[in-house]
Amino acid sequence: MPPMNDSAAGGCMLRGEPHPVEIAASLTSTNTVMKERAATLPHGYTLAARSQTAGRGQRGNSWESLPGRNLTFSILLRPEHIAPARHFVISEAVALGIAGVIDRYLPQGMTTAIKWPNDIYAGDRKICGILIEHTLGTCSCITYTVAGAGVNINQERFCSDAPNPVSLRQITGVEYELDTLLSEFADNIIGEFEGADTTDAAAAEALHRRFMARMWRNDGAMHPFRLPSGEVFMASVASVAPDGRLTLVDRDGVARHFYFKEVAFVL
Repeated sequence: MPPMNDSAAGGCMLRGEPHPVEIAASLTSTNTVMKERAATLPHGYTLAARSQTAGRGQRGNSWESLPGRNLTFSILLRPEHIAPARHFVISEAVALGIAGVIDRYLPQGMTTAIKWPNDIYAGDRKICGILIEHTLGTCSCITYTVAGAGVNINQERFCSDAPNPVSLRQITGVEYELDTLLSEFADNIIGEFEGADTTDAAAAEALHRRFMARMWRNDGAMHPFRLPSGEVFMASVASVAPDGRLTLVDRDGVARHFYFKEVAFVL
């Protein structure tokens, strides 16, 4: 794929096939633009933006990212063996791919955790938000998935009302080369996804165990959770199903099941 002309297209190709990485100077949202272009792009295509004017997060939230200081990107994934009922394995693979790269740069003894459904935490602070969007075909299969991520890399101050953001630079004091990290994230996410896109049940289960081992607050202890009604209750994490359903066990020993947006961690 030939390089784009910076002045004409406002961006460039960081690399070409087999998994191209395109960097735009400014976009509304990498997920939105990727979905508009998905029909013409190959599996593993990565679209990043130096600046997003309408970046989106989970629960309909906006995503704060200082232009040119962080990574905001989306990857196009085309599952061949993952049925809609098992869609959460894609979220697991993407989260593990991102967490694995961040871990390479954290201080010794510090690792990331994955907050259900798929935020990435460093300690008790959010370093990455992920937005997974699936498109289903007429065959009731997943035609493609757009996996968007905002990773806090070099930003030193956050001005939004987000409760607990942190960047890699705030943790380590180091300034990072964004394009190098972008390639690492793309490669690791695609690698984890392709390992999960299989008919091998044992491989899928191994990936799920890795996800659960990294899950934030999956420590057997009681933690506070909040329902949409505002009710707060104490429970421990029990499991996550292939469709993403979270099972919690409350103080009375009752298992309570929740899908995305039906319950939230109290930070």
